Amino acid sequence: MHSTTAPKNQCVLSGMRPTGALHLGHYHGVLKNWLRLQSEYKCFFFVADWHALTTHYEEPGIIGENLWNMVIDWLAAGIDPSASTLFIQSRVPEHAELHLLLSMITPLSWLERVPSYKDQQERLRGRDLATYGFLGYPLLQSADILIYKAGWVPVGEDQVAHIELTREVARRFNYLYSNKRPIFPEPAALLTPASKMPGLDGQKMSKSYGNTIALREKPASIEKKLRTMPTDPARVRRTDPGDPSKCPVWQFHEIYSAEDTKTWVQQGCRSAGIGCLDCKRPIIDAVLAETAPFRERAQEYLERTEWVQDLIEEGCAAAQRVAQETLREVRQAIGLNKKVRI
Repeated sequence: MHSTTAPKNQCVLSGMRPTGALHLGHYHGVLKNWLRLQSEYKCFFFVADWHALTTHYEEPGIIGENLWNMVIDWLAAGIDPSASTLFIQSRVPEHAELHLLLSMITPLSWLERVPSYKDQQERLRGRDLATYGFLGYPLLQSADILIYKAGWVPVGEDQVAHIELTREVARRFNYLYSNKRPIFPEPAALLTPASKMPGLDGQKMSKSYGNTIALREKPASIEKKLRTMPTDPARVRRTDPGDPSKCPVWQFHEIYSAEDTKTWVQQGCRSAGIGCLDCKRPIIDAVLAETAPFRERAQEYLERTEWVQDLIEEGCAAAQRVAQETLREVRQAIGLNKKVRI
């Protein structure tokens, strides 16, 4: 089950793995959606540090550093801790206990058939992913969702199978252990529009492709990257006409430029009336303008690191209160909390 809208009375849950600096792809693909959701629903947004270990277990040092940088990026992008609960996954150990309990009833075949299991192994073939943690990470995702009884989870099309697994796990748990009323609601995927943010080479913006612009990247670095990004290969000389549809720069114009600028690019490129650097200038200006507030707000938070840590501690405590209540119900249903007369 999935939708593009959610009932107001159900909470929304989403998380991000701290595996590197956040870039414009994250902003346009995830954070802008979070900004909308936090004004409409009760939201839980978490740093998925345990999930980061499923693929980066050999590099634990990067997780701690990236964790706080990511939180600062969230705040700089406008995520409001007074409107949403922000927390760190590993600070709420109830996630792990529920994951353990759910693993007792989840058939191995359910995990092996999740499409991303083989897809990610192929895409990350340089890493040894023959671990239980990697096989079981969709079930940990299920625990993340179910511990808050989230009704909706914002995901892209490629993650819908994970939500369907969560629905099946909830259904199986309720069948086995819920005598009167189901403990877990079956969450639905809240489909988010695919990020249209291209990378510097025209592929999807991704750290693994080395084609990103970080949210807090320095202006000089942004300008250099955009000035040197590839263009239509047919434009060898300034006088050669080009085709914007074959140029990665045009994809940026589709996101950042007004119609009059797009018309100017189309006509100027096809007639060789403008050069590639002329074409890139509006994009450079637009990206610098978009990222300037991120850098400014992030600097404020970097000067208030204790405040940032305190607000995350508060978020962790708030999340844990909800998680503990759910786990109490779960343990009671399974029989782990029952007092037995000896």
